[in-house]
Amino acid sequence: MPAISSRVRISCSIVIFPVTECTALWIEAPYSATLRSTKLAEPKKNELCIRARYSAISRGTEKLVYQGRIPESEYGRMRCPFQKGDFPFPVQYGYSMVGEVVSGDESWLGASIFTLHPHQDLFCIPVSAAHRIPSVLPLQRAALAANMETALNVLWDASPHIGERITVIGAGVLGCLIASLAATIPGTEVDLIDIHPDRAVLAQRLGCTFHQPDAALGNSELILHASGTESGLKLALELAAFEGRVIEVSWFGDTSITLPLGKAFHSRRLQLISSQVGQVSSTMRGRRNHTQRMALALSLLNDPRLDVLLEPGIPFAEAPQALKYACDPENKLLCQIIEY
Repeated sequence: MPAISSRVRISCSIVIFPVTECTALWIEAPYSATLRSTKLAEPKKNELCIRARYSAISRGTEKLVYQGRIPESEYGRMRCPFQKGDFPFPVQYGYSMVGEVVSGDESWLGASIFTLHPHQDLFCIPVSAAHRIPSVLPLQRAALAANMETALNVLWDASPHIGERITVIGAGVLGCLIASLAATIPGTEVDLIDIHPDRAVLAQRLGCTFHQPDAALGNSELILHASGTESGLKLALELAAFEGRVIEVSWFGDTSITLPLGKAFHSRRLQLISSQVGQVSSTMRGRRNHTQRMALALSLLNDPRLDVLLEPGIPFAEAPQALKYACDPENKLLCQIIEY
């Protein structure tokens, strides 16, 4: 990326730079991505120009976008902030970006920020979309902020109680963050379930027990399902105690699934509840807005144990290959980081 020219002061609070070039990751077709370069104009009033430092690839929603599995009915609702292009393709997608403010309001210059933005090395956003990263938080770990915000909203939806038996199914990034938060509730017993036995190390680090599906413990009052599989959700219903609450965290895109809602589903008075991060949970809506929720999520990342969720960084120049590898269901990646 060309170096940004010397800043020119034109008012008491705004700094601008000439038009320059930026590069972004685009998904062109199912399982096909590339880097495109274009011109970037100077930031508008009340905008900041951000130089990317790290971004994270989501193995959930981004995988569905990459595979072309967004239902047409959801094209509008599933747009990410600052998305370019339209579903199904070509589209620029992503929502976990850490960067440095290089132009705009003087009070922000040099600040490290998190924002919901697709993978791009230089871009402009409104000041309202930038979230300052606490100085104690390593920038790579800050790339987990979008996932932590989701985990926080999930637990607001779930309303866990002191002393509950809690099961989290799916030890991906989101499942691990949910489990790590739940394990801090006094008296809780949190069991993390995954098909990969090596996730037991993660569970222990996060203060949880671990089981593979065929050895999972039942009688849980609260089950949080984050595996993205039909079998995982069926297991959640099986493990629920009488009047247990099953929180569905996964999104299946255009895939239809079947569930055993006969048998003992009604006699056991089970609850199946959806959770989604687009809206602040109804339990906190009116008391916390999106900005406050993100600030809390960033503060909750001040936990060195969570570094175990970060995969080694891959250069932005290799982002198309990184996306392909991260979305391969055969690998066991956690949070794939892109370095700029």
